[in-house]
Amino acid sequence: MIRNILGIIAGYAIFAVPAVLLFQISHQNPHGSASLGFKLFTVAYGAFFAFWGGFILQLIAATKRSRMNVILSFIIAAFAVFSLTQSGGSHWTQWFAIFIFAPMSFFGGFLFLRRNSN
Repeated sequence: MIRNILGIIAGYAIFAVPAVLLFQISHQNPHGSASLGFKLFTVAYGAFFAFWGGFILQLIAATKRSRMNVILSFIIAAFAVFSLTQSGGSHWTQWFAIFIFAPMSFFGGFLFLRRNSN
């Protein structure tokens, strides 16, 4: 149980910390308009870290099922929905989190499980 919780915390941190750093370093408002190039970079960047968050979650949790990745995906999407309802401005980051980053975190765990099922 402790490994599951630590896995979820680590998986979320692997996704969220780089996301916060991206917007801090770039001085881009996550709720403001952005260029198409920055949005495309954000999709690739966020998907990369969401995937590895899900992958590392499974490495830490050491389970044989994807239940923890479902929880991580739900947490990513839930924070995005909360932000979507509470913030003004443009919502492109929240939509990316719901429809791209949350599924990628699940896919990272799925790939880990598939790779290590032998």
